[in-house]
Amino acid sequence: MSDANGARVIFEKLADDVRVPTRATEQSAGYDIRAHLTCGPIRIHRGQSRETVSVVATAAGNGRPVIVLEAGDRALVPTGFRARLPDGYEAQIRMRSSLAWKRGLTVPNAPGTVDADYPDEWFVLVLNSAPHAIRIEHGERIAQVVLHKYQVARWEEGSVEITTDRAGGLGSTGKR
Repeated sequence: MSDANGARVIFEKLADDVRVPTRATEQSAGYDIRAHLTCGPIRIHRGQSRETVSVVATAAGNGRPVIVLEAGDRALVPTGFRARLPDGYEAQIRMRSSLAWKRGLTVPNAPGTVDADYPDEWFVLVLNSAPHAIRIEHGERIAQVVLHKYQVARWEEGSVEITTDRAGGLGSTGKR
């Protein structure tokens, strides 16, 4: 996968049925990534009991593997791939707005960052914020990834002068 500037993401499937992340339209910033539930147990942090369990996806009525998240559960949903980003890029994992709106599934650390030197399978940390159970099916578009070019700056110790009247932290502009 490459952009107009020639930057390339090296994509490695970890299973035969994994699809390369794709953009829904020419102007889409995000590449949809899919849940891959067939390569082993999925870690779920149970909201009520506060324990972490490993579950194996079970077959749904349509025969596709599925996991069920109860209200308050968090899960590390595997994607079935790993990727190498170009130097100077990060991948920002974000929830697809339709999943958040229609089903109450969120990415609690949004955007989650995947660094260019991360060598392992990508996961999506999801939270069921709905008051009911949510099913995630194998192959469904679970999140989107937006590639972001960044700069590295050197941090230096020194004195920081107050140059505006913006002091006081959150809400410091005083505007409503």
